[in-house]
Amino acid sequence: MKIAIARDGSEVSGHFGHCEAYALYQADDSMIRHIGDLDSPGHEPGMLPPFLASHGVNIIIAGGMGQRAVSLFHENGIEVILGVSGSVDKAAQDYQSGLLVPGGGSICTEHQCNGH
Repeated sequence: MKIAIARDGSEVSGHFGHCEAYALYQADDSMIRHIGDLDSPGHEPGMLPPFLASHGVNIIIAGGMGQRAVSLFHENGIEVILGVSGSVDKAAQDYQSGLLVPGGGSICTEHQCNGH
């Protein structure tokens, strides 16, 4: 399973479409490992779900995103986990160990999300 975590520096980005990059992790039954980063191609409505799907991503983790983006990710076969903050590496480890707790209030409306 391939996981993309929207990141700004080493922290989970507050909004998937405005992040600087996506940290990619490969998760297997017993371990998770960082396999690289994808620079964000920019925020163009509807483009990111197929972009990440073309890179084999199965799960996207971010602080927030709009409802339309959530629907587009689902249409592209990608599970969405929102409301996550803190260290990207910790989010990946917590996901692998079943300890990742999504937060509330993570669906953005009218392009407003955590100050974006």
